Amino acid sequence: MSFQKAISRPEAGAFFGLVFVWGFFAIFAHSGFLSMQGTKSYLQVSSEIGILAIGVALLMISGEFDLSIGSLIGFSSMSVTLLTVETDLSMPLASILTLIMVMFIGYCNGITVVKSGLPSFIITLGSLFIVRGVTIAVSKLVTGRTQLGGLADSKGYNIMESIFSSSLSILETDFPISILWWVLFGGLGYLLLKHTQFGNWIFATGASRDSANLMGIPVQSVKVSLFMLTAFCAWFIAITQITTFGGADVLRGEQKEFIGIIAVVIGGTLLTGGYGSIIGAMIGALIFGIVKQGIIFAGVDADWFQVFMGAMLISAVLVNGLFRKNYAHS
Repeated sequence: MSFQKAISRPEAGAFFGLVFVWGFFAIFAHSGFLSMQGTKSYLQVSSEIGILAIGVALLMISGEFDLSIGSLIGFSSMSVTLLTVETDLSMPLASILTLIMVMFIGYCNGITVVKSGLPSFIITLGSLFIVRGVTIAVSKLVTGRTQLGGLADSKGYNIMESIFSSSLSILETDFPISILWWVLFGGLGYLLLKHTQFGNWIFATGASRDSANLMGIPVQSVKVSLFMLTAFCAWFIAITQITTFGGADVLRGEQKEFIGIIAVVIGGTLLTGGYGSIIGAMIGALIFGIVKQGIIFAGVDADWFQVFMGAMLISAVLVNGLFRKNYAHS
């Protein structure tokens, strides 16, 4: 692969950003950043955002946004916990029932967007408030509060914990299994996008919906299925969180919708659709994790994290524009 072709790839800018960010904290953060525990800390953060970013990336490449995923995390976590703790259902069954509800919400988001022709930004923003409002209201109605524990004693909890939040020991350090799930989902997402007809449909739909329709591509089905995929990713993160903490908080997914988009944009996906990559989204999530934990290791006030991420987002959009020009001329 020539250098010109390499830097024309969507994830090229993100890769250089990753090298810079990691090198910066390797130099200025204390030695704990380079330790196995330090590596674990930023990979754990990255894996959670990364799983979400994979679904977000595919949807954004198709030309749409989903701002409801943060509220779906809170909804999923509280739904599973309420069904398990208050009705004595087993956690696996409660999780399956919640997944059905969440996928239906994703379907409703998608079908509303494609049938109405309204911007997905507006539709899913409305969905965000509806889902979060319902979650808070029902939680308060049933339990009188917005946080609920007691999952650790429920039926089937140990099974779910082993699947979603167990650990893998590497060099005497326990790495959360979510990292393995992140890599697995990333591999599947890459194969889907780059080596299947459906992946070609995603790119074509994002590049030009009208042209895709003329080519006979089922544009509406593609978009609806991707909204359902982002809902699934939100559910997966919710189950990971509640099996880690043993309980739910309706606000635990707050701002995750923006963090997911930031990771994907940093990874080289264009806001206009039709261009992006799963590898780039994974790199963007890794950059997010490194910055979030690197600031702590560097002894900087954690409040500066949002400043760093805002600056990186703006920089990523500018850099992506340059790489997009290289792509157009390659």
